[in-house]
Amino acid sequence: MTVVEERAKVSDIGSEAARRAMIDSQLRVSGINDPAILAAFLAVPREDFVPEARRPVAYADRAVALGDGAVLSPALTYGQLLTAAQPTGDDTVLVIGAPGGYLAALAEKLVAKVTHVAATGDWAKAGEHSLVLVDGAIEEMPDAMADVVSAEGRLVTGVVERGVTRLALGRKVAGALALTVLTEADFAPLAAFAARPKWSF
Repeated sequence: MTVVEERAKVSDIGSEAARRAMIDSQLRVSGINDPAILAAFLAVPREDFVPEARRPVAYADRAVALGDGAVLSPALTYGQLLTAAQPTGDDTVLVIGAPGGYLAALAEKLVAKVTHVAATGDWAKAGEHSLVLVDGAIEEMPDAMADVVSAEGRLVTGVVERGVTRLALGRKVAGALALTVLTEADFAPLAAFAARPKWSF
């Protein structure tokens, strides 16, 4: 084994230990206990989704700035989101959010198919999916969101209510989305879904 290969092996061991510590100290203690979800967190190296300079804090119990206003949410936020989503092997999933792909990578371990589109991209043209995950908080829900959720499908997203970000579960019933707010959660608001200015005279 070369020196480079040896260093890579040590790095991989350290990364897996960090993921196990994250699972034990951030997820399990907060009620995230689904074995499949925890296995996804163990399998996906979180540090691969942050800039090189931010890798030392990839597993900290807080959001990580990615640059250009994008944010990687805390692991607990993703754990809450996936727990609420209850993904199955039959699900086709649309992930809407900032570039980076950590949530999409987690979802790929849990479902049949994942499509990842930036919040500023053409997500409205993605077609219907049984599960839509939004990687961030929506202040104003666009009407087109219902069009990407299949009949009886579900949406899990962050929402902004009076300046506080919360986790919400939406279900599509009779062509419309009905949202239920579940709990406070540490999502970064998505500029693409900010509320439009309201004019008064």
